[in-house]
Amino acid sequence: MRISLRCCATTAIVSALLAASRTAARAQTVTAFTGATLIDGTDRAPVVNATLLVRDGRVVAAGPAAQVAIPAAAQRVALSGKFVMPGLINSHGHASSVADLATYAAYGVTTVYSLGGEPPGIFAARAAQQVASPAFARVYVAGPVLTPTTPEEARAQVADVAKQRVDIVKIRVDDNLGTTPRMSPAVYRAVIAEAHARGLRVAVHLYYLADAQDLLSAGADFMAHSVRDVEIPHTFARSLRDKKVCYTPTLMREVSTFVYDTTPAFFTDSLFLAHANRTWMATLQQPARMEAVRTSASARTYKAQLPVAMRNLKRVSDAGAPIAMGTDTGPVGRFQGYFELMELEMMVEAGLTPRQVLSSATRDAAACMRIDKDLGTLEPGKWADFVVLDASPLERISNVRRQHSVWIGGQRVRQQ
Repeated sequence: MRISLRCCATTAIVSALLAASRTAARAQTVTAFTGATLIDGTDRAPVVNATLLVRDGRVVAAGPAAQVAIPAAAQRVALSGKFVMPGLINSHGHASSVADLATYAAYGVTTVYSLGGEPPGIFAARAAQQVASPAFARVYVAGPVLTPTTPEEARAQVADVAKQRVDIVKIRVDDNLGTTPRMSPAVYRAVIAEAHARGLRVAVHLYYLADAQDLLSAGADFMAHSVRDVEIPHTFARSLRDKKVCYTPTLMREVSTFVYDTTPAFFTDSLFLAHANRTWMATLQQPARMEAVRTSASARTYKAQLPVAMRNLKRVSDAGAPIAMGTDTGPVGRFQGYFELMELEMMVEAGLTPRQVLSSATRDAAACMRIDKDLGTLEPGKWADFVVLDASPLERISNVRRQHSVWIGGQRVRQQ
């Protein structure tokens, strides 16, 4: 079944795609992936000539070929000379259709935490993936981004999204460089308290250090963007570590604000072009649009403060605070799936090692989003979501672009 969906997501579409996955799974319940170098997402060293054994979508065994017995009836997939790593997890993206989830998966992003604005079709996809592995990226949802202006509204809005059984609550504490009102401390503290009382965590869109510090004190659970106005003090980085509050850099979000003043170089990358939204590309290359970016004061500000965000990422990493790769992809110009690959490269440019960056996009992202029971590493019992590469991403992070294939629940994702 070809996953080429440029239409609204519906329950019927989700059901059809899952039916295809289930049919494939019944036809081959045990698969042995052999010969590759396995990067399992843990702290263990890569395993040369490994065998990854998958049954009913989950990992049964993963390790040296000599230590993994392959059942006689198992289907074999030879991957000699390749590298296998866990599928990428985006802790801050946005999905508005199953087509979006298919695009994420096409680039190796096998799970996305959609932080706000999901339509019914995405909720349906989330429900369906609990029954069988999807043929597109797994998804978790925040529902409507909350916009209360009083503590009473805060409590009421949290109650409303709790009824939708969201995975996390999302708020914005930012004034968009002084152009919009900012949520007050009294209101966001009411959101956090009500969410926690209902067993829900709170993800926060933020920009300023002062807000980040107070939000951390108030009990916010997830910093969904970098601090960008000033360099963060070591005390704040250590507080993130001690409170186990995850920090998401979203560096490519900043790039998207200024990069379209001309045609960006990545518009010629064959991997990008394989799955890119061509309508977006045409819109972004309109002369009037490019001129608007060139003359935008906010674009200049975000560009100037991107190095601050990168230095803050390194400081948070050096302090040992948990980092979850995220991009804020989904709006026009923030290309889902591909921007995640560029985000990994930017994180290395900021000073993290390839291993640290891969961890932030697999094991650590899964732990931050509380989905590590099933995802994040290729260990027995977890979903067999992985990417096969032609070269090691530990040697050069850009090798994440050299993709041979993507697999979700042990089934190959067919390209768009």
